Amino acid sequence: MFLSLAVSCATLLPQAGDTVRSDTLPRARVADLEVTVARRRESLARVPMAVGVVRQEDIRRGQPTLGLDESLTTVPGVYVANRWNFSLDQRLSIRGFGSRANFGVRGVKVFLDGIPQTLPDGQSQLSNVEFGALQRIEILRGASSALYGNASGGALLLETETPGAEPIGLSARLEAGSFGSSKWQLEGHGRSGPVAGSLLLSRFATDLSGSTQATLRFLANDTPKAENPGALTPAEAAARPDSAAASNILRGADKRVSQQQASLRFEHLGSGGRSASATVYGLLRDLENPLATPPPGPPSPTAGTYNTIDRVAGGARVEGTLIPLAALRLTLGLDAQRMRDDRVNRRSDGGQPTDSILADQRETVSETAPFLQGQWQPDERVTVDAGLRYDWLAFTVEDRHLTDGVDNSGTDNEEALSGNLGLAWDLSPRVNVYGQVSTAFETPTTTELVSTASGGVGLNTALGPQRAVSIELGARVGVGSVGLTIAAFHIDVRDAITQQREIGGRAFFANAGRTRNRGLEAGVSAALEPRLTLTGAYTLADYTFTDYKIQNGIAVDTLDGNRLAGVPQHFLRAGLRAGPVSGLTLDVDQLLSGSVYADDANTLAVDGWGAGVTNVRLAWSGTIAAIRFSPFLSVSNLFDRSYVGSVTINGFGGRVLEPSPGRYLFIGTGIGWAAP
Repeated sequence: MFLSLAVSCATLLPQAGDTVRSDTLPRARVADLEVTVARRRESLARVPMAVGVVRQEDIRRGQPTLGLDESLTTVPGVYVANRWNFSLDQRLSIRGFGSRANFGVRGVKVFLDGIPQTLPDGQSQLSNVEFGALQRIEILRGASSALYGNASGGALLLETETPGAEPIGLSARLEAGSFGSSKWQLEGHGRSGPVAGSLLLSRFATDLSGSTQATLRFLANDTPKAENPGALTPAEAAARPDSAAASNILRGADKRVSQQQASLRFEHLGSGGRSASATVYGLLRDLENPLATPPPGPPSPTAGTYNTIDRVAGGARVEGTLIPLAALRLTLGLDAQRMRDDRVNRRSDGGQPTDSILADQRETVSETAPFLQGQWQPDERVTVDAGLRYDWLAFTVEDRHLTDGVDNSGTDNEEALSGNLGLAWDLSPRVNVYGQVSTAFETPTTTELVSTASGGVGLNTALGPQRAVSIELGARVGVGSVGLTIAAFHIDVRDAITQQREIGGRAFFANAGRTRNRGLEAGVSAALEPRLTLTGAYTLADYTFTDYKIQNGIAVDTLDGNRLAGVPQHFLRAGLRAGPVSGLTLDVDQLLSGSVYADDANTLAVDGWGAGVTNVRLAWSGTIAAIRFSPFLSVSNLFDRSYVGSVTINGFGGRVLEPSPGRYLFIGTGIGWAAP
């Protein structure tokens, strides 16, 4: 079950002589598309980075809006593994970064309406996002620590719908589908003069002025229970792909989460391109997480680990933009974050906690990061982009469970200087090329740091950050009714953080030496007819360990040359859209994935998707008696193919497979009304 609440209001204080920014983005030419992922509103042609944009109609039309996999298949270089496990987030990987995430999102900086959803230790949760409320997604692919700090893969910017111009608007969306799934969403918004506000409420259940602006947002969600079926062995997946691991059933593995987040943002747009902004935010998160991880002590088929976390986090961002010269723009700023987790692990029996405490500790992470970004335009067709950022992070663990006679308290400080240098060049109004060299770093999360290979608690100071150097070249072309994007990249990573093994939902991590991530990304959109559009996205991923040695008892295993686990070498999405004709639109998508390895040793190969997975969506949109209707039918895996959608990397006992369900139907409708 899923419950979320969002409240926002904005007060606009207009000043004479200022312009109002438009929310509409024309798409006729490369130069017409504006993005904000580079921490400024800029034409995409002047951003020397690989950026993907997904619009509202592609997020919502005919989609159940349950996860990122529905929207991001159109973006090359991005791989979203749907685990069909609502106690865990989908696994998001950009250019190989994030593939090791055992839960949540790793390696990618996530923002919701400009507010970080990524904690200072680098972990992100998407449970606070209602995907049905999004109107736009921007995704930056590649090293971006000079912009955003602690992340290797890039950034994901999620933007919710802003209130319309009408004084009052109401809408509802009702859905039902396979496996007893249902979802409803209610939204209301209003505007009175310069003040606008909106309210959103949703529930999901399954058995599976233009110059100064102040914005206040509040988000809350509650997940009363999300069961964790766990991964299967190849034999179990072949016999019963819809089954759950026996240990997860006996030990009651699931998750219960409650989270609230509030933010306040001020933004001032001055004359001549000058601007200033300040944001403060905070969140509370309570987690109860029965795991199938066996605790120390006498073994029992029902004995697991009951993990609880009481989290308080918050931060602030300030930045300002100056124009010292006509062709030069400088942005200076400071990001600061702090989080505090009170973590208690208990021995559990059948998913219920006992009085036996295994760990009781307070974990604190703070981050401070000043940054400077500059854009120089020596010519109207050329933009040079450069930046520096210094990140300082402090990790502290206070051990409160001292009855075992051992104090596992400790501290660890990490720092990194990140930079980027890029150039974007308009060869013509229809052709834009770019190149960039950038660096990135990524620290282990608190969950990774407190999980030691010996099974103990405390702070694993032997686990350090991974660092990367990235080089990429790309082009964006628009000719007639055809749009094409292509990017090639080469990334060298040292001290790569890898998941060495997983037992019952608890993973253990280590620095694995070096990896080389190189690949090719291509995207195309072509209007074959006025109402017939072909789209495609292809990723060639050559992600390889170049120096990887791990201890195996008294022996040392050399894994140099092995492929990075969890990511296919080839991934293709082809789509055909017909319509709209009299409000009716038909979308057909075909997804093809190559094989993946489920372990670093490359001994557990998982077959690709063969002829692929076919998804079909039929949607209609129209107005009847001043009421907007938008019914839809969505069929995922139309031909009911059996395939593995995700893997648990290095799962204990061969439990690595997370099979996808068969044919999955969803039917629903949206209903909306707005006062004239």
